This record gives sequence, C-alpha cells and structure tokens, in this order.
Amino acid sequence: MALTSLATWNVNSIAARLPLVTRWLEEQRPDVLCLQEIKCIDSKFPAEAFQALGYTSLIFGQPTYNGVATLVKDELAGTIEAVQKGLPDDGEEAQRRVLAATIGGVQVINVYVPNGQAITSEKYVFKLDWFERLAAYFTGQLDPTQPLALCGDFNVAPDPLDVWDPAKFEGQVLYSLPEKAALQKMAAWGLVDSFRQLYPDTVAYSWWDYRQASFRRNAGLRIDQIWLTASLASRCREVVIDAEPRKWERPSDHTPVVAYFEDQL
Repeated sequence: MALTSLATWNVNSIAARLPLVTRWLEEQRPDVLCLQEIKCIDSKFPAEAFQALGYTSLIFGQPTYNGVATLVKDELAGTIEAVQKGLPDDGEEAQRRVLAATIGGVQVINVYVPNGQAITSEKYVFKLDWFERLAAYFTGQLDPTQPLALCGDFNVAPDPLDVWDPAKFEGQVLYSLPEKAALQKMAAWGLVDSFRQLYPDTVAYSWWDYRQASFRRNAGLRIDQIWLTASLASRCREVVIDAEPRKWERPSDHTPVVAYFEDQL
C-alpha cells in the first residue's frame, strides 16, 4: 500500500491539544501525521487515543519541551521500516527533534527545527549548527533519488511571500539570511518545497502568534513545510494549509499542512 497523504502539525503540547488532534484526524484521515512539540515523554503520549482512531504511534518524546511523534494509519503500519530517532551524531542528552521512518515506500523525516530565540543568542548559534548537522545527515546517509519527505516545523520562512511583513522581519530570527541559507542548503541536496511547487505566488501562513490578534489580522508566517525529493514531488497533486483548527478552542499557534499524492510509486 502506497502513502497517499502526509500531514505535519506543531501541536504545542499534545496534552493540551489532544481533543483538537483527534477531531482533525477523524475529519481528515491522512495516512501519516507528523507532530512536533509534543512536550511529553514516550510513556505519557496518548497512543491509546490514536489507536482507537486507527493509528499506530511512533514516539520520540521529551518532558516539557520539544518531542516529535509520527502517527501512521493502521493500514500502512505493516509497511513501517527503518525507524530512526534523532540525528546520527546526537548524544544521549540531545534534544528530541527528529523521527524518521520509511512508511508506504516513502522515507518520512519528521523534524522540529530549533527556534533560535534571537540572532544575538546562543540558541541562534545552536539552531544554525543543528541545521548543519541535519544537512550532514542527508548528504552522508540519504539518497535524493528515492521517495523522501522532510516535513515539520522549520522555524524559517523561506521567502518574502511567507512573511506577513518582510521588512519588519528582515534580519530577525525566523527570517534571517543565515537561516534561509541553511534551509536552501537542504533544498540544494535535492528537495522541493511542495507548497511552492504548486502555488508559486500564493500567500498563506501556517503560524500566527497568540498575541496582538495575529490570527484575526492574518499576521503570520509559513514556517511549517513539506519538502519532497523529485520522485515524490512528481506525484504530489495538492498541498493544503488547513487554517480551520487555528479557529478552534484552545488551538495551537500552528495549523496542519497536508500533501496529497497519486497512489503509485
């Protein structure tokens, strides 16, 4: 069975957002949903709630911060192979930000890129170093000729169209030149921004600050993305940034992004 739909969503705490995630899954039923910022250890992840909806959970959790999980529709669970948690050079105390697995013939790499906080902070330096290590992992161990999806919260808006006020964000974290260059280095390895491939001129955002009525004003950023190798990008027929969950009660500040594929590899 081939993978025909893939979603990504930074839920900003699975404990706080479980009712929203289960509601959205019941409505949309993607083959795979990659979650970021689950903010819990593996044993606290509500795998049973997703099992009741027909999803198998792959979990790489961390208390209070970070953590990623990938939900796989049961029909595809038997195709799961090569699960990898973290980057190859992560130490035991490394932040839990990467969860990779081959699902339905597609290598799905779920990432939560560091935020960076501010360009003057040590966290910004950490972010750029983390991107370098991600690029080294791709260059050293992965094959751009194979079907692969790199998806998640990248904490980088690639282009002016992806920022509600480019002049305001120029030189700031999430839109600085080094961050954009790091993302472009990933693209140069052999990845296509699935949303921009289909919608080169469309303005759409996936994240809105909780403050200053940002969602109501549509003052957002497109920092949640699904990047694809050419063989998978050629099968991509639609990409949707689903803003509806951002309107629900107690939402995440992010909203889901979903890519749909022809069902043939």
